[in-house]
Amino acid sequence: MAATGAESGEAVAESGGYEYDVVVVGGGPAGENVAGRVAAGGLSVALVERERVGGECSFWACMPSKALLRSGHAVTAARRVDGARQAVTGDIDVSGTLRRRDSFVDQWDDRRQVDWVHDAGVALFRGSAWLAGSREVMVRDPDGTTFSLYAGNAVVLATGSVPVRPPIPGLDQVDFWDSRAATSAERAPESLAVLGAGVVGVELAQAWARLGTHVRMIESGPRPLPSAPDFAGDLLEAALRADGVRLYSDAVVNGVSSTEGSVTLELADGTEVSAERLLVATGRRAATGHLGLESVGLHEEGAVDVNEHGEVRGVPGGWLYAAGDVTGQAQLTHQAKYAARVVADVVVARATGRHVTTDAFGRYMTSANRHAVPTVIFTDPAVAQIGYSPERAEQDGHRVRTIELDMASAGAELRADGYRGRARFVIDERHQVLLGAVFVGQDVAELLHAATIAIVGEVPLARLWHAVPAFPTLSEVWLRLLESYGL
Repeated sequence: MAATGAESGEAVAESGGYEYDVVVVGGGPAGENVAGRVAAGGLSVALVERERVGGECSFWACMPSKALLRSGHAVTAARRVDGARQAVTGDIDVSGTLRRRDSFVDQWDDRRQVDWVHDAGVALFRGSAWLAGSREVMVRDPDGTTFSLYAGNAVVLATGSVPVRPPIPGLDQVDFWDSRAATSAERAPESLAVLGAGVVGVELAQAWARLGTHVRMIESGPRPLPSAPDFAGDLLEAALRADGVRLYSDAVVNGVSSTEGSVTLELADGTEVSAERLLVATGRRAATGHLGLESVGLHEEGAVDVNEHGEVRGVPGGWLYAAGDVTGQAQLTHQAKYAARVVADVVVARATGRHVTTDAFGRYMTSANRHAVPTVIFTDPAVAQIGYSPERAEQDGHRVRTIELDMASAGAELRADGYRGRARFVIDERHQVLLGAVFVGQDVAELLHAATIAIVGEVPLARLWHAVPAFPTLSEVWLRLLESYGL
């Protein structure tokens, strides 16, 4: 039960456990960042992880899904440029794509992340963990041994999220893919039915379609990406259809059944959709089950509610914190890392006697986690967005002006013949600052950080006029924005 790779905490003889300044539950991006930053601040830290250090993003989500998408994107990009398309004479090498994906996840071996944890001076415990009362974490290791970790200063929950399984009759009787199975598959299935048209659904539908799989997508609304602007969903729908994906819109699934080698979805209109594999991609929820939250007076179900410092509300004493997906905030690796850095800084400050005020983090953390969350959907076209929609901005009392533009510029035209893309900007008319931005098109992800800086920094549009975009690049869309605004 001893820690590996770092000095163990102080032994607590009467209980057979160990005491550390901080105990972090969950070794994904949030947990790693909390642990490393707290250790750098001079505190002793224990990190508990039941699966792979690095978490969902490293092994089953961000990295493998983007690796699966990249081969198809590269070939398609070449085919959009006269002179290059003539050189594309064959199909995508599926086995090569899968080998490249495997390299990004280190063949699902977490030794590199473990080495990083050790080098950071963090004690790593393998096992499942749960709260057993104030500042106490119980751990059951892979051998079944149970022991305690005591936190002198803080416990941080960073257990991430898990897929939602919709209550569809027959679903629990069939063998279906979740996102993990879809990103780690060893071969391309002949056919794939995708249930859900959110981020996971559209990315994996396009990835496998471009690797030669016949894909059917079942969506509950009129277009993909219901949380994005309609024009984004429309452009992506056209691209998915061009890739051979068959879409079933406004669909209701009444039941699921299977025969040998096939899964069938029965739709409310009588249509049957069959495929070799079924991917269920209907969202994720905070992973709070079996965390022992009731031992500290919290409900076991639902996300953990935190304040602007990441401190869990409803638990007296200021010792319990949470960061990442488990808080129910934006389910994004970069946001989890941001929240982790805030939590770590607050924990270290309080442990070393420094006063922490809401001024230090409150305003900007609230904005960053609610109104300034940058999101990229890595399809082709990509969808990059941040900030307010026009409707939400008006609800919050802003006087709004919305400007929509085609992504038409020399930079776009050079990038691809017949480049298709669109942008939308939401502007606060009182203060003449940007509140939100959406970019849709090939390679628009790299435009997003400029919008993030403009929104978080509340940069006046008149000042942005002097931030001259380089020619010829996609960034010329910023010039089009300012011209359309009348500056």
